[in-house]
Amino acid sequence: MGKREIESFLNYLVTQRRLSASSQSQALNAIIFMYKHVLEMEPGWLDNLVRAKRKKFLPTVLSVNEVRDIFSHMTGTPKLMAELIYGTGMRVSECTQLRIKDVDFELNTITVRHGKGGKDRTTLLPTCLVKPLQAYLLKIIGLHKDDCLKGAGYAPLPGALYKKYPKAGQSIGWQYVFPSAVTRTWAPTGQTVRWHCSTSTPQRAFKQALQLTSITKHASIHTLRHCFATHLLQNGTDLRSIQTLLGHRHINTTMIYTHIIKAEQNTQSPLDKL
Repeated sequence: MGKREIESFLNYLVTQRRLSASSQSQALNAIIFMYKHVLEMEPGWLDNLVRAKRKKFLPTVLSVNEVRDIFSHMTGTPKLMAELIYGTGMRVSECTQLRIKDVDFELNTITVRHGKGGKDRTTLLPTCLVKPLQAYLLKIIGLHKDDCLKGAGYAPLPGALYKKYPKAGQSIGWQYVFPSAVTRTWAPTGQTVRWHCSTSTPQRAFKQALQLTSITKHASIHTLRHCFATHLLQNGTDLRSIQTLLGHRHINTTMIYTHIIKAEQNTQSPLDKL
């Protein structure tokens, strides 16, 4: 398969199969990898390649009342996780991988470690969640003590920290805020560790709660992150602050939320004036 055949195949994916830009890029990268590392050939420059255009979608956003309605149908730990995601702007994976040492009740802040792009950031801890979270963590500490008595009580450490600090994984600070219900043997150390819970835990609970409401929007638990940004913007928080809280690299990413709310509060449709 030469250069012309490669171009024809990739163009076929876009013009006939209607594949997205990301799917076409994945196919292109796979072919280039095969040529360079398997066939040890250079495919050449693809001059006649038709590139799919990336579409820009506005995120789904729930109103404050809709968020309140969904939370009223949630209970227990999944509800606490959903409230944290909405109240802090964390991603679902960032919430499940949160560790106890990164929750600061004195400053009312949460430090997100190794977020998207490998970046750390600090976001705010909602005041209304301080007492519920403290009460919840007392149960997690009790679970950790029981694990320690059984010779376990370890949490997997990032990178190669387990080599430098072999016992650090057993400290309470390194334990996950939302741990798994089961313990497993961690291959690098042979220790019995308790990982964080699966992201499907809050996702499934949110979906079930959404189905119990009359909301027809196509929403997921990640929608709460969009709600966090949009509702802050509606309340007068500046874009730079929201960008920092969300961990966006570029302000243009954050500016998408300005398209969701009214440009001005007094903007009115001409039909309403007839």
